[in-house]
Amino acid sequence: MALSDPGCPDDQGDHPEKLATDLISIIVPCFNESRNLPHLFQRLKAACALVDDCRWRLLVISDGSTDDTYSEAIRLFALHHAWCEGTALELSRNFGKEAALLAGLDRAFDDACILIDADLQDPPEIIPAMVSMWRQGTQVVNCVRSNRESDTWLKQLTAKIFYRLFRSTSKLSIQLDSSDFRLLDNRAVQAIRSCRESVRFSKGFFAWSGFRQDPLYYKRDHRAHGSGKWAYWKLWNYALDGLFGFSTSALRVWSYIGLLFTVISFTLGLNVTIQTLLSGRDVPGYASVFTAVTFLGGLQLLGIGILGEYVGRIFIEVKQRPHYVISQAFPEAEGFRPSASDRR
Repeated sequence: MALSDPGCPDDQGDHPEKLATDLISIIVPCFNESRNLPHLFQRLKAACALVDDCRWRLLVISDGSTDDTYSEAIRLFALHHAWCEGTALELSRNFGKEAALLAGLDRAFDDACILIDADLQDPPEIIPAMVSMWRQGTQVVNCVRSNRESDTWLKQLTAKIFYRLFRSTSKLSIQLDSSDFRLLDNRAVQAIRSCRESVRFSKGFFAWSGFRQDPLYYKRDHRAHGSGKWAYWKLWNYALDGLFGFSTSALRVWSYIGLLFTVISFTLGLNVTIQTLLSGRDVPGYASVFTAVTFLGGLQLLGIGILGEYVGRIFIEVKQRPHYVISQAFPEAEGFRPSASDRR
C-alpha cells in the first residue's frame, strides 16, 4: 500500500471511497399484457438484484389496452415497491408502440434507461450484463438476437433485405437482428427525445443518435402469453416509415429513372425520324407503342405513389398533433394531460 502524502488530505477523511448509486429507468410499453406483467416483474426483480449500487424505476405504459394491464401494473407496484419506484401511464387509445416508447422516454431523466417488451421474449436476465457494459463506457447497448428460428423464412429474408436497404439508403448503420430491447445512456435519451417526428422509427433514431454503441447477443424466447401484435402488413408499413423517414433516395432513384427513359425515348424517336426520312415510310409497331405507353404509365403511377408517401408524411408532420394522450397516470402527480413537450 502506498504511503499517503503528508501534504494531502487523509484518504479516509476528505477523500472517502466513492459509493456511486446509479438510477436506471426500465420502460415497458404494453398492449393487453396483463397476464405477462406478473412474470415480468418477478424476473426483473431477480435480475436487478444482481446489480450493485443501483436504484430502479419502472415505467409501464399501457397503450390503450382493452384488458386490465394498467390496474395490474399498479397492483404489482404495491407488491414490488421495496426494490423499485413505479410509474404507470394509460394512453387514451392505442397510439402504437412508437408513441408508447416516446411516452416513456419523455419521463426518463435518470442516468440510463432500458427498453423492454412485456411479452418476455426478451430475457430480463441479461440486464446485469447490459449495465456492466454501460458502466464500462458503452452508451448504447444494442441487444442483438442470435437466433431467428421462430421466424418464418419469409420474415428472415425480408428482415435482411430491409436492414441492408436501410443502411445503403440512409447512411445509418442499424445492427442486423437488433430489437428495441436495449440500454440507453441519458445523453442518448436526450438526443432521441429531441426528435419529435410524428411518423416514428425508433431503430433509426437509435442509430442516428450516434455515441458509442456495442452489441450484446442473446437468445430470444417465445412469447409467454397471448399473441404477437405485429402482422406482416404492419411490419411492411413500419419498414416504409423507416425508409421514407430517413432517406430521400427513393425520390433520387426516380429522377435517374426519368433521365434514363428520356434518353431512351429520344434515341428511339431519332431512329424513327431517320428511317422515315430515308425510306419514306412509317415504321410499324402499334403493339410496341401500346406496351411502351402502358409500361411508362405504370412507372409514372408508381413514381407518384412514392412522391405521395413523402407528401403524406409532410402533411402529418405539419399538423403537429400530440404523439399521445394520457388518460390516467399513477401516481397522479404524473398528470392526466399531455404537457407541452408531449405535443412537440
